Amino acid sequence: MLKIEMQFEDGKKEIREFALPFEIGRLAGCGLRLRSWRVAKKHARLEARDAGVFIEDLGAITGTMLNGQRISRHGPLQEGDEIIIGPCMMKIRQICSQQDRADRQEGQDEVASSTATLTGVKHASDQGLLEQDLSLRSQTAQSIAAVPEKSRQDLTQHLYIRRRLHGALLEALDLRRRDVSMMSDEALRSEAGGLLDDIIQADEDIPADTDRQRLMQEVLDEAVGLGPLEPLLQDANITEIMVNRHDEIYVEKNGCLQRHDAVFSSEQAVVGVIDRIVAPIGRRIDESSPMVDARLADGSRVNAIIPPIALRGASITIRKFPLQRPAMQDLLKLGSLDTCMSRFLESCVRLRKNIVVSGGTGSGKTTLLNILSNCIPPQERIVTIEDAAELRLNHEHLVALEARPANLEGRGQVMIRDLVRNALRMRPDRIVVGECRGAEAFDMLGAMNTGHEGSLTTLHANTPRDALARLETMILMAGMDLPLLAVREHIAASIEFIIQQTRLSNGRRVVTSIVEVGGMENGVIKTQEIFAFERKGGGVFAGAGIIPNCFERMRQEGFDFDPALFSQRSDAQSYAASFNDIVSH
Repeated sequence: MLKIEMQFEDGKKEIREFALPFEIGRLAGCGLRLRSWRVAKKHARLEARDAGVFIEDLGAITGTMLNGQRISRHGPLQEGDEIIIGPCMMKIRQICSQQDRADRQEGQDEVASSTATLTGVKHASDQGLLEQDLSLRSQTAQSIAAVPEKSRQDLTQHLYIRRRLHGALLEALDLRRRDVSMMSDEALRSEAGGLLDDIIQADEDIPADTDRQRLMQEVLDEAVGLGPLEPLLQDANITEIMVNRHDEIYVEKNGCLQRHDAVFSSEQAVVGVIDRIVAPIGRRIDESSPMVDARLADGSRVNAIIPPIALRGASITIRKFPLQRPAMQDLLKLGSLDTCMSRFLESCVRLRKNIVVSGGTGSGKTTLLNILSNCIPPQERIVTIEDAAELRLNHEHLVALEARPANLEGRGQVMIRDLVRNALRMRPDRIVVGECRGAEAFDMLGAMNTGHEGSLTTLHANTPRDALARLETMILMAGMDLPLLAVREHIAASIEFIIQQTRLSNGRRVVTSIVEVGGMENGVIKTQEIFAFERKGGGVFAGAGIIPNCFERMRQEGFDFDPALFSQRSDAQSYAASFNDIVSH
């Protein structure tokens, strides 16, 4: 149900309730009939979906205006939105689901007893205010159950006050009707903080024992920041944040997942946070494009998905990256590899070997790629290419490129493959591709094999052999009508080493294999393992006793390696103990 206040050009006003869905137009069968030449026979349609109420323009010539902007489809609508169709301006006063109405009808006794805990409801003599309070209560019902360690009654009151102050602040700021894009974050937060402070001071319904400073911070974060995600992003111990829905947040601490007691006040608050993340980097998320990859200012990776694709509500996944970027020494301390492996990898990068970092999701591929990239000599020119910029290279001679999705008209898309092709004309010494996912693999391998040695990339695979198979598949995705034998020869001639990164069951990330690609034999790509991680007890880093084909060239270039380096074994228990000490503290 929608409660709408309608104001016509002749000054006439009226308030009506409409059952969803309904159409607006000139025809007699429309739920709201407007007799005007500026209104089409069927002008617009409003309907309820899982995420809320949506409005869709049905192709009218004069269009449908929402909060001063012409729209074709928009949602979810919020209380206070203004819709203009022809001679009528409609302001949404209340959005109420059928379940809310049933709960309100059946729970009058419960409401009467609980109003003593909400002073604002206790003193409300107006039925409209009482209905508004009931609506706010019903919206917080699911959020309350998600946090068992808090008093249910206290949380009910806290979320109710938060939601009410949030609405009052948005109305005072009027964010949807003013251009705040030119304001800095500090200026917007400062102005919102001043307004919210006045609102809180004038609100007599906030209990005296409420921590007003904390309440103000929470409302400010949700209105102009990232809501309850703000303190999670500041926590250095949290490496990943997963919002399953507005009242269900999980975090990863020291490699282990756990439920967090933070919650959003509503589904709309989650969607608002997603908009604030994607807007500054020129990306969008809406019903027609319900998935987006983005990044935060510090480079942290963000993936968001909203209804109707996300059935339980809008979802956010944030992979955090530390402000202090790890170096090879940090990997040694954590036991991700041993000294022999680190020395060999650093030498391979300096010697301009083409390297692929392979691994599963969250195994640390991007971190390792970043560390290897920082081993590139400072005088060389690097071009990085990513879908969402995450790499942070400590390199002076650097050009960073980022792919771009299509705009609302379906134009302007720039794919990674286009950037790889363009990078070849930018006189790079090295090309670093954040991740190969599709047809760009063919162009990347072509660059590795045509004068851009020492290039680096990552891909998803569980083993080095699987990585080669995935590369074959991605090259075939490029639409090149090549026989499989030619594809394999192309791969064997381009890639020299594959580094396999694995995340263990305890959350520890380890380099489990370093494999050399050694050409073709009987139509199959030859590989030989140089280093491996044996999972015995605490684990053992072991050289396979095989000297790589590039060993002699390494010695000629000045890298003095003892052949015994490739046969040494390092007990990883000390590394694991160091890792466990970090986790325990």
